[in-house]
Amino acid sequence: MNTKPDPFIDGLVVQLAPVTPMKASAGLGGAAASLAVAIVMVVALMGLRRDISALFLLSSGLFLLLGAAASLSVIMMGRPSVGSEHGGWVWAAAMAALLPATTLLMGVTHGPAAWTESDPETGVLCLAMGLLFGLVTGGVLVAWLRRGAPTSPERAGLLTGIAAGSFGIFAFSLHCPSNDLYHIGLWHSLAVVVAAMIGRLAVPRLIRW
Repeated sequence: MNTKPDPFIDGLVVQLAPVTPMKASAGLGGAAASLAVAIVMVVALMGLRRDISALFLLSSGLFLLLGAAASLSVIMMGRPSVGSEHGGWVWAAAMAALLPATTLLMGVTHGPAAWTESDPETGVLCLAMGLLFGLVTGGVLVAWLRRGAPTSPERAGLLTGIAAGSFGIFAFSLHCPSNDLYHIGLWHSLAVVVAAMIGRLAVPRLIRW
């Protein structure tokens, strides 16, 4: 049996250093803190909306649930383990998808009037602000993934975008004055879709290991 020391292995051992374990609770705390920061920014800079409608509560709840589920999946992907599952976000996404699907079906019957009722001018603002405030969550999750070892960077990027877009539009919806189904179903949902596409394309390049 050859017991001669291997210089290469010895060199690797010398470079070893203690690493702080990545706890899921810390990742969840960071995601929750990012949402809180986004909400504070919206309230401080733009103020709260004046009324709370049933549609607002429903749609905001769906985006909050989707953001939380996607964030949890990203956090678990940063610390992979045998047998771990990250599919909870799929059910949340399916529930949230009912909002734009309903809007689309109703829009077909209303024709051009649906586009007018969606208030495109305010909608573009919601889209932009949802993406902007979502950067807070996106930055936190990218930092988490860079510390970890995600085995599927593309999926991690997609989910990071979904989480960022969902939390971003949830935060901005606290200011958005519209209670129209066409507006929320189109523009608020579009913020999540665009954020997901950006995450899928950009995040994998930032977390390669």
